[in-house]
Amino acid sequence: MSTANAAANSLREAIVGAVKNAQANGALPETEMPAFVIEVPADRSHGDLAANAAMVSARAFRSAPRKIAETILQYLDLNDTYFSRCEIAGPGFMNFFYNDAFYASVIREILSEGEHYGRSDYGQGKRVLVEFVSANPTGPMHVGNARGGALGDTLSSVLEAAGYQVAREFYINDAGNQIEKFATSLEVRYLQMYQDGVEMPEDAYHGQDITDHAKHFAEINGDKYVSAPAEERRKALVSYALPLNIQGLERDLLKYRIKYDRWFRESTLHNSGAVADIVKQLTDKGHTYEQDGAVWFKASEFGADKDFVLVRSNGLPTYVVPDIAYHYDKLVTRNYDIAIDVLGADHHGYVPRLKAALTALGVDASRLDVVLMQMVFLVKDGERVKLSKRSGKAITLVTLLDEIPIDAARFFFNLREANSPFEFDLDLAIDKSSQNPVYYVQYAHARICNILKTLAAQGITPTSCTDEQLALLKAPEEIELILKLSALTDEIVTSAKEYDPSRITRYVYDVANLFHKFYNACRVMNDDPSLTQARLSLCLATRTVIANILNMFKINAPESM
Repeated sequence: MSTANAAANSLREAIVGAVKNAQANGALPETEMPAFVIEVPADRSHGDLAANAAMVSARAFRSAPRKIAETILQYLDLNDTYFSRCEIAGPGFMNFFYNDAFYASVIREILSEGEHYGRSDYGQGKRVLVEFVSANPTGPMHVGNARGGALGDTLSSVLEAAGYQVAREFYINDAGNQIEKFATSLEVRYLQMYQDGVEMPEDAYHGQDITDHAKHFAEINGDKYVSAPAEERRKALVSYALPLNIQGLERDLLKYRIKYDRWFRESTLHNSGAVADIVKQLTDKGHTYEQDGAVWFKASEFGADKDFVLVRSNGLPTYVVPDIAYHYDKLVTRNYDIAIDVLGADHHGYVPRLKAALTALGVDASRLDVVLMQMVFLVKDGERVKLSKRSGKAITLVTLLDEIPIDAARFFFNLREANSPFEFDLDLAIDKSSQNPVYYVQYAHARICNILKTLAAQGITPTSCTDEQLALLKAPEEIELILKLSALTDEIVTSAKEYDPSRITRYVYDVANLFHKFYNACRVMNDDPSLTQARLSLCLATRTVIANILNMFKINAPESM
């Protein structure tokens, strides 16, 4: 348990104990005390923690909140807590202030736990499958995939730090309409090398990658497939190009520092009969009907806005059926406790349909959580960069990573909540100044390393500090920094609860900012050896927190810059 959580727990016990003592002495009526909240006040000058115990007890104790607070305070014993005093404010708010032991304990905890600091068992080992990116393997990944990759990977890391057992998965759409379009695009480019007048359909893939695949296929096979049956030609082209695309996806994502535990192919669901089984299960349960030769799912009976088609009149399943089968596989066959999808915001209407089908199949749909991600806009020279996927001139993930450092990409894409549109400033990402947030954070880490190196050259190395030494950290900049460091565990848990790793990005930026303030206000090496050691301990604790977060997000923590 973190020092911050231990402090809150000890305070709760002290308040409950005070109420019981007051009741035993007749100062408060013998009735059950209502549940109360302990939280960090909005204005820290009012206290480090605040409790609404007196406010919520007014009806139960038939007394004014302030009088209740005064009674609790009369019987309150803070000796075995991390608090020095309590002040009553307004109508009965109780504000508590940390003692020196709290600040010393935070620094000791961080230095003792090292790379494990911030981790907890909040998730209790529950198995979570995070599926993200899952770009169609018909072409290179675009900038939206870059945001999804950073978001999904860092969310997975946050969940792991919060005590969940996490697996990362990429879903390969290697069946269905997009593969048919892929085949058409390859076929046209191939035939165009040998025949005149072969036109590319407007809705086909026009990217340079399609032309390159067709060219290389022709270099290997020549005109062998020009006169072959269309189905044979298309199958040969896809069999050649698709594995190369999938290898490219894996290679590019590894460059982006993303390694998946499993690449799951949609085709396996078709080949195993899982797709057909979904339709059969829903039909057997009476949740489908036929209309105009198609099989419809009664989705409106399970929370969706309207019914939808499962099987077209031509006997082919719609795209949603393998998706249902895939999520059924996640939650039933493989029995993950939670499945999380990171999807584009355009899937907003798709999610209720998927959940409706899972509910109809007898699956608890609340076990499926979806993080909807808004669009990314690239900005260069103060103007948005125009993107066009159809023309093949889109900025791909690889192109982006050639333009900017990977550290910047992973950090920047987690600066905002997933549901917020994001402008990615390409110029700022390569800027080596305090205006660049990732540079600012990395510089704080490097600055601490430089402080340690400089002092070591003078024969001053960190030693284990006594409580008396750590109690010398009294400056506002020192206290504010320690308070921020103490919050890491709770920040990670909250980030995991909300599926929002951007909280941690903002948190580490705040840590860096407070460290720079501390460094500018407080000389680490000074005339008091004990204070020097205390400040060295604070530097080491800060470096540990910054390094832990950067490592968790797979961002470098440099020792010099």
